Amino acid sequence: MILSEKETAAIKDLQTQEETCIEKYGKYSAQAKDPVLVNLFTELKKDEQQHYDSLGQVLSGSVPSCNCNDRHGKEYNPTATYDAVSMSEDKKSDCFLATDCIGTEKMVSSEYNKDVFVFGDSDIRKLLADIQIEEQNHAEMLYKYKTVNGMS
Repeated sequence: MILSEKETAAIKDLQTQEETCIEKYGKYSAQAKDPVLVNLFTELKKDEQQHYDSLGQVLSGSVPSCNCNDRHGKEYNPTATYDAVSMSEDKKSDCFLATDCIGTEKMVSSEYNKDVFVFGDSDIRKLLADIQIEEQNHAEMLYKYKTVNGMS
């Protein structure tokens, strides 16, 4: 499989987005106060690394299989650490981190939605669509975390 210049540029741009997510989740997992949020950020960082690696495989000429996981967000049920009414400094800080990551996930999902149409290869489009769904799942998981902790 040979990618066009436009396709190559799109994949490299998406990899840059994934690198940013990997770095952000790594830094935010170190800053988060709530162990539940730390674990969520750690899990999401692993997912973003997998996305980055999958895009690298496309650049190398092969398309990895995808699992089309659209249940991860739906099935995520975090436990509450913070009570619904108080706003401690730790809760405010964790709320900021989760909210910022929701915005990032929305932006990255939008990039996948736009870039999927650059490709003629249906396997690549399927992979990008799968990653987009996973990015949406990440935002849903973060939103559920905020909701259960009285942050939304």
